[in-house]
Amino acid sequence: MEVVWRSVSEARPGPKWAGLFARFWPAYRAWWLRDGIDARPTYWEGRKALTRHMPEIVPLYDELCALAGGGDVAARFLSFYRPPAYLSACSQAIWPGKEPVLVRNYDYDPRAFDAVVLHSAWQGRKVIGTSDGMWGLVDGMNDAGLAVSLTFGGRHVVGDGFGVPLILRYVLQTCETADEAGRALARIPTHMSYNVTVLDRKRRFLTAYMAPDRPTVLTHAAVATNHQEKVEWDAHARMTATVERERFLLQRLTLHLEPQERFIGSFLKPPLYSVAFDRGFGTLYTAVYRPRLGEMELRWPRAVWPMSIDGVRDETRSIFTPEGRPQTAPSPQGADE
Repeated sequence: MEVVWRSVSEARPGPKWAGLFARFWPAYRAWWLRDGIDARPTYWEGRKALTRHMPEIVPLYDELCALAGGGDVAARFLSFYRPPAYLSACSQAIWPGKEPVLVRNYDYDPRAFDAVVLHSAWQGRKVIGTSDGMWGLVDGMNDAGLAVSLTFGGRHVVGDGFGVPLILRYVLQTCETADEAGRALARIPTHMSYNVTVLDRKRRFLTAYMAPDRPTVLTHAAVATNHQEKVEWDAHARMTATVERERFLLQRLTLHLEPQERFIGSFLKPPLYSVAFDRGFGTLYTAVYRPRLGEMELRWPRAVWPMSIDGVRDETRSIFTPEGRPQTAPSPQGADE
């Protein structure tokens, strides 16, 4: 399957973001309403929850709602409060060398994926990362030298909270250190269980085990796959090999210090790299964040795409699953449409 990636840079919310919203909104609207409109919170419930838990980004939320057309369903969706349940796999780890480096694999269904790298300077803070939910992120980095990434926490429970991509956006908009991020992750409610790994420019790091039905646990874990302190969903653990992937990464971290490039390369091979695209858990990309340097890369078995927090060109790249051919050359945004 071909996945067409886009990098989009826009300092303030404007026509580029509005264009992305128009492109993805039909699919997101169908997803948001799949259980019926009454299953989702009202606009005022979502905005009130944002005001209570993430007040600093409420003006940004209001601005995006206006750009999206001011509709009720769009505003509910953009609050990302109590969204429908969804699952992913993923692996992430911090390289134990001197340079702070966060590496992650994102394992998900390519048919339900934005494939957008969004570079912004909203509210005066530069942020770059892999977009989800139009303004949320599944991984990213800010100009203060803070990087974050998420994995699914491997639990059935769905509760009262936000979709975690919006929580990652909030962390990158408002926090500068791992300690600040940990405090935010500990207090903001999430609607499902997720593991969020944070790394700052001074190589301070943590992994937060977030859940809707129990307090967040802040750990010094340098590895996160798809369970928390123990496996609680056996079928999902077997299907995604979460324990095996965790053991593999822990061995690489503890046996000896290997070169950075070799450590990153291990994410592009089994057991970390997954080809289970037919089950919605194939590895869509490997992300590498170097927050002290302000650099990130997206990687695939036959391609590397480097980017910087200082600026990103609008480009497209066509990436194919291992059954297809390697990527094409990059082209200017919109040139393939």
